[in-house]
Amino acid sequence: MKAAPVVDALGKRGVRPMLVHTGQHYDREMSDVFFDQLGLPEPDRNLGVGSGSHAKQTAALLVSLEDLFLEVRPTRVVVYGDINSTLAAAVAATKLGIPVAHVEAGLRSFDRDMPEEINRVVTDALSDLHLVTSAEAMGHLAREGVAASSMHFVGNPMIDTLLKFRDVLDVASIRTRLGLDGSYGVVTLHRPSNVDDADTASRIVEGLRRAAQHIELVAPLHPRGRERLIEAGIGECAQVIDPLGYLEFMALVSGSGIVLTDSGGIQEETTVLGIPCLTIRENTERPITVTMGTNTLVGTNPARIENGVLGMADVSGQIPPLWDGGAGDRIADVLATTGLRS
Repeated sequence: MKAAPVVDALGKRGVRPMLVHTGQHYDREMSDVFFDQLGLPEPDRNLGVGSGSHAKQTAALLVSLEDLFLEVRPTRVVVYGDINSTLAAAVAATKLGIPVAHVEAGLRSFDRDMPEEINRVVTDALSDLHLVTSAEAMGHLAREGVAASSMHFVGNPMIDTLLKFRDVLDVASIRTRLGLDGSYGVVTLHRPSNVDDADTASRIVEGLRRAAQHIELVAPLHPRGRERLIEAGIGECAQVIDPLGYLEFMALVSGSGIVLTDSGGIQEETTVLGIPCLTIRENTERPITVTMGTNTLVGTNPARIENGVLGMADVSGQIPPLWDGGAGDRIADVLATTGLRS
């Protein structure tokens, strides 16, 4: 969702980037379907790294990406977000003297217990171009000593994708498919801090049980944590379904009355859609979705989760600056000034 607008915009400028699929997300419903639906070209390389512990996965990514970079010697490496692939690509490229551009630079939760926070901080320290989605991220980078000349406020490319497809989202079809007649909420959970610990997962599910007394819940469960959440009883309070493709999932979200999630990206998407979002975390690296958008932090306390659902009618928000569908073009313009080959 983040790469598609950038790849498209670069293509319009005569630049054909090499698209590398690391294989960190390898389930079809979490990977291939996104390429199909978003119109992305087939990856030039699929490294097929697969799952594993953070250390094993990152190590495998480092070896595979170093081999690839030595083979093709790219002008620049562009990385997105905060996953292990992001970190590994930044490290491998930097050690080979290849400049790195980071899309979504400067986001901070200030929680070093989150693996993603480590990935963000290290990637930004290694990057020479910081492509920023919100103004507060510029401040974070400046306090970390990043030069102002390397920062570019470009907006949010994931919102480009949402706005591109918003008018074709088939809400009626997904409602019929799942038997949803009235108002419903969407639940997504995958953060290690929420799904790896049995006590935390049980506490969240208790909150969902309370929420389900007020609104029907649907939970497309990510492979990570699925077993733990089912053991905790999520199936007793929500309709549990397999992960959906991008268009189906966004149709489900678009038709919902509220979203309960621990995903950073969904905090942003619900802000643009104007849908109340309860973030089941104590912090967020996307505070603009709280200060301007429709997002509320409720943590894992069952009572706070229930109260968030009860207060959803009072939620309203605005769309943050430059979340306007033009981020891909702005990113391509910045990259085009750094000597990319056509």
